[in-house]
Amino acid sequence: MEVILLENIGKLGQLGDKVTVKSGFGRNYLVPQGKAVSATPANVAKFEERRAELEKAAADKLAKAEVRAEQLNELELSLVTKAGDEGKLFGSIGTRDIAEALTSAGVEADKSEVRLPEGAIRHVGEFDVDIQVHPEVTATIKLVIAGE
Repeated sequence: MEVILLENIGKLGQLGDKVTVKSGFGRNYLVPQGKAVSATPANVAKFEERRAELEKAAADKLAKAEVRAEQLNELELSLVTKAGDEGKLFGSIGTRDIAEALTSAGVEADKSEVRLPEGAIRHVGEFDVDIQVHPEVTATIKLVIAGE
């Protein structure tokens, strides 16, 4: 299935690219989310008319993401949870816990933006956590986990 991307999508393409994707991905995700339209001649013409408008909207999103990234880069979070004598947590700190802590600190964050490549955090200590606020912008926060 050929689609025209209406926004930048990581590992797929940029705004305006005509890409071939599996039909299920196109029908079930890209088109309903408003991220792409099928590449018919009518849609290609309609896209070219709206291209400047879409590029301006993408630039605005990028600018807002950079402002959020600046706020996040300055942030240092502290979480206190139950831990054993050796510093091992009873349970773990996951993306949802970090997103809730960020929101309570005054910066909006969704759990899908939090990146923990090594999985949930299970030990006390200091960690650098990446927050991907935009496909092109990633912020890093310092997370301090202390045991009770």
